[in-house]
Amino acid sequence: MPPTEESLDKARILVEALPYIQRFAGKTIVIKYGGHAMVDPVLKESVMLDVLLLSSVGIRPVLVHGGGPEISAMLKKVGIESQFVRGLRITDAETMEIAAMVLVGKLNTEIVSLLNRFGGKAVGLSGKDASLLLAGKKPMLMPNSRGEIEEVDLGYVGEIHTVSPGIIHTLLDQGYIPVVSPLAGGEDGQTYNVNADTVAGKIAEALQADKFLLLTDVSGVLRKVGDPSTLIPTIAREEVQTLTEQGIFSGGMFPKIECAVAALNEGVGSVHILDGRLPHAILLELFTDGGIGTMLI
Repeated sequence: MPPTEESLDKARILVEALPYIQRFAGKTIVIKYGGHAMVDPVLKESVMLDVLLLSSVGIRPVLVHGGGPEISAMLKKVGIESQFVRGLRITDAETMEIAAMVLVGKLNTEIVSLLNRFGGKAVGLSGKDASLLLAGKKPMLMPNSRGEIEEVDLGYVGEIHTVSPGIIHTLLDQGYIPVVSPLAGGEDGQTYNVNADTVAGKIAEALQADKFLLLTDVSGVLRKVGDPSTLIPTIAREEVQTLTEQGIFSGGMFPKIECAVAALNEGVGSVHILDGRLPHAILLELFTDGGIGTMLI
């Protein structure tokens, strides 16, 4: 019986993927998992299968997850309004308690369970485990209505001071998939809520990752918000300042761009901002000739 066209297409896909699999085998890839891909059951399963495939072909994936929508939903249930400054959530003591409950108690365990149910070897961590992340209070300077620069109090929002990635190296060397939630301990004993993009970037830096992938709810960096046809496929590090002055980056894209540039400065090979709403976005970016999203180099 001759092969069907569908079977031949599958074979072509595998052949196209082969050089990329060979190139990335043994490499560490940090994936920031967040947005709609954490809410939609089909997309959630798609991401888990992508991560498992990477691990199965000899790539070393590290998954760092966010949880903004889930935290906002829980805060709404208890009557707390979410407030943001340049994409960062203002976090008072009560908000911090709820964020920790959602990130560690709910989301991290759900992701680990799903990976393991599909046959993976996942281990959940927060930044407080094995002193992975040490943080302090994050300062934020913003112009006020009079144009004067003043400090905005973000509460228990953290700025990472040190990363001690030994526990991640140990898990990767033993074939495990680390799944990290973005909480950090402080020298003062306080728990800090750290932007998940920033956590993923700092971990990518500490691991000298070959690639750092950010899953988002947009097609990538767009010249015109809401218009996927204006996608910028590649951005050189030197172009970021000009694009910032042009107002290309806004809202939640600010911390993504900041951590992307910082990661490149510290030796990460490349940073990819992908549309996590697309099934198998990770595989499309890494294992196909065309790729998707925006790559910062």
